[in-house]
Amino acid sequence: MLEFVKRSVRGKDRATTADPPEPGPERKRVPIGLALGGGAARGFAHIGVIKTLIANGIQPDVIAGTSIGAVAGGLYAAGKLDDFEAWARSLTRRRIFGYMDFSFAGSGLIGGTRLAGSLMTETSAVRIENLPLKFAAIATEIGTGHEIWLTRGRLAEALCASYALPGIFSPLNIGGRWLMDGALVNPVPVSAARAMGARLVISVNLNADTFGKGAVIQDHGAEEVEAAAMETPVPVGIRDKAERALRRQFLGTPGRPGFSTVMVEAFSVMQDRITRARMAGDPPDVSVNPKLAQIGFFDFHRAADTIQLGVEATERNLDSILESVKALS
Repeated sequence: MLEFVKRSVRGKDRATTADPPEPGPERKRVPIGLALGGGAARGFAHIGVIKTLIANGIQPDVIAGTSIGAVAGGLYAAGKLDDFEAWARSLTRRRIFGYMDFSFAGSGLIGGTRLAGSLMTETSAVRIENLPLKFAAIATEIGTGHEIWLTRGRLAEALCASYALPGIFSPLNIGGRWLMDGALVNPVPVSAARAMGARLVISVNLNADTFGKGAVIQDHGAEEVEAAAMETPVPVGIRDKAERALRRQFLGTPGRPGFSTVMVEAFSVMQDRITRARMAGDPPDVSVNPKLAQIGFFDFHRAADTIQLGVEATERNLDSILESVKALS
């Protein structure tokens, strides 16, 4: 028996000297992209989404953001997401109004220099091409309607251009083009994230919680009593102070929408229609839809609630995201 073993070893008998198995192909990491949509104050949900993804080992390689989505994505890419969250949680109604530098001389009701100043302070030396991941802020060119992907230059300028809501914020001139809010052309930029190399695209639609909205009212009209009530004059003394009058005009009253509400609601309706069309033609691999119907577009003082809703929405979709990563690896 001993002699048999010795002969087997000399002859490389597989029964006694099994060869190690050939190493299989290494699983490649899937390039992951985030498409972060616009939605004003609802955009704080992006903070919860991004942090939950990171906590579960899902690191984005590509981020395409529109409006507040560009702000959240760009600040994350610049390593400033924690600062952004701290600032958001510190907002109160009074502090929000303090950022509104009203101007009737420019192209928008709000000059935006106070808010832009905060971004400039945080990202003054940051250029998009130097970020550790691929990033694009989506904007719309005035005059042509071109969809502009800002992928180089100063990050702060790109973010300001991407959220320049028409009529509210003044547009920015970048590289010889006057730019405004990117939600006019690509509210949830799945196409941009995919074109920039993402194999798995996770979209975050802040306006998907629209149950009961967008229906058709087939018969409606004013009654005589209502028409007479509308003609009632405004009591004297309501606008005795310029700041109070401007505040009422911008924010409105419980019985009458203000300028900002009309602009944002009109913009929201259009954005919702565009989002549905764009995402039907180029759907994401996984869609995260925070339930934000209870959060108004100007509820910036409710950052804590909004961030938590982003966390909860991401946790609901974690299994789908992880399964998609595994399938594509």
